[in-house]
Amino acid sequence: MTTNKFEQSLENGPHNQLQKLIGLWSGKTKTWFEKDVLADESDAQASITSLLEGRFISIDYHSSLDGKPFVGKMIVGFDIPYQKFTSSWIDSFHMGSQIMLSSGISTEKGFSVTGSYGNPEYGEKLWGWRTEFQFISESEFSLTAYNISPEGEDAKATETFYKRVS
Repeated sequence: MTTNKFEQSLENGPHNQLQKLIGLWSGKTKTWFEKDVLADESDAQASITSLLEGRFISIDYHSSLDGKPFVGKMIVGFDIPYQKFTSSWIDSFHMGSQIMLSSGISTEKGFSVTGSYGNPEYGEKLWGWRTEFQFISESEFSLTAYNISPEGEDAKATETFYKRVS
């Protein structure tokens, strides 16, 4: 029996890996605005659902920063022709009215995607943003994001360790 590349990926490849994240998750989010200076730690919840017959997952999350709530959504997939992970990300705190598009590669225990953002009011140089997904176990994963300066220096910006609720 012949299967196509997507069916193979869904059975035992990157799409299968993404589908294993479907469910409800709870964790703690840490936020840094200055390198190595923790600014906040707050509870976080995420609901991860499948989109388009397993082609993508949708991560809908909410947390708070300094007691003020925020929400976000990330759509994540794996681009079979280009063999890379891709994502789009919006939220009510970090992104304002922008959508960040990111792409990247598999890592030893997950994958990493990198995008860029900026604001012409603050100059033409873009900052980078790298998000690393690490699969710790069937019931735990982490999301760690790094700000990357226009000069290429990176600093941890957020880190959330999620545990499966259901």
